[in-house]
Amino acid sequence: MGEEKRLIYLDNAATTKTAPEVVEAMLPYFTEMYGNPSSVYEFSQKSKEAITEARETIAKSLGAKTEEIYFTAGGSESDNWAMKAAAEAYKKKGNHIITSKIEHHAVLHTGDWLEKQGYEVTYLDVDENGTVKLEELKKAIRPTTILISIMFANNEIGTVQPIKEIGAIAKEHGILFHTDAVQAFGQLPINVDELNIDMLSSSAHKLNGPKGIGFLYIRKGVKIRSFVHGGAQERKRRAGTENVPGIVGYGAAVERAMRTMNERTAKERELRDYLIDRVLKEVPYTRLNGHRTNRLPNNANFSFQFIEGESLLIMLDMDGICGSSGSACTSGSLDPSHVLLAIGLPHEIAHGSLRLTLSEETTKEELDYVVESIKKIVNKLRGMSPLYEDFMRRQ
Repeated sequence: MGEEKRLIYLDNAATTKTAPEVVEAMLPYFTEMYGNPSSVYEFSQKSKEAITEARETIAKSLGAKTEEIYFTAGGSESDNWAMKAAAEAYKKKGNHIITSKIEHHAVLHTGDWLEKQGYEVTYLDVDENGTVKLEELKKAIRPTTILISIMFANNEIGTVQPIKEIGAIAKEHGILFHTDAVQAFGQLPINVDELNIDMLSSSAHKLNGPKGIGFLYIRKGVKIRSFVHGGAQERKRRAGTENVPGIVGYGAAVERAMRTMNERTAKERELRDYLIDRVLKEVPYTRLNGHRTNRLPNNANFSFQFIEGESLLIMLDMDGICGSSGSACTSGSLDPSHVLLAIGLPHEIAHGSLRLTLSEETTKEELDYVVESIKKIVNKLRGMSPLYEDFMRRQ
């Protein structure tokens, strides 16, 4: 192509473009209203008011109280805080934590760390769609269980978990329930009371907000320790001068996400299904990973037999298409995705996976180009595969 190389960005689960109105809302807090919210003079009060306003917007979006929202640096910090601080605060009650095998590494690695501190962690299996089995969850509960942490929707395969049922089970047994909602918040309606959620993690850059800012919702009455010691910020639970522009940006992003949710996700679902149908129909020996319908509105995850996902990504990139083979946080690793192995895929199929995550700006015309590109690349890679050759010979 002689013209400027086209860019089709289909990795919105990794990060999203910061919306123009979000950037606009943030700008004054870098240059004009740059006061430290903890100072007493009037100039600083503007920063303090801006934080309060963002906190109110976020709380309202979840059906929570304003004082239940604590700002953090993002999803990973929120997950670490929820798990470590709850484990510590409730250790007199017990030392057992339940999570799943397909959680984000921020939860899995925290679980590993907690095991080294003497806690016991059960990692639940999931079914072939990546859904937590409620019967297994019930069976895993012990008298010493203090926390259940199950993600709202999976970042790789998009499957949405039965959060309401999990929340009800936790409540019935008097166990704290934390959910990593990093992928779901802004994409799916969430009400913390209806779903019996005690703690919820979120990150702004997944919903057209800035990077480096997130929050942890902590239900009032949950005993939880400070995570960062120092000043009295965040009601003495997380010290450090607040990231005022980030918090303002998060508030603006949430306001925008809630306002546009129905229309935006309906459009994403329609395009997602169009993409899934075409790929499954036009590329043989391909499977969709995750639940066919009960999945994030913008997520499509495929496994192509007889090819390496890494080669596919590089060749898609040469065609101006940004996708991923799983989670952005592990894309430097050559091991197959822990999520795909947990849903029962053999290594060689898990290796040939591709995650495409759409945005509201994605067009049908772009997806047509992507499908043609996938078909061309998969054919080319299979043409170079002795495994594929053997397989075809046996057919």
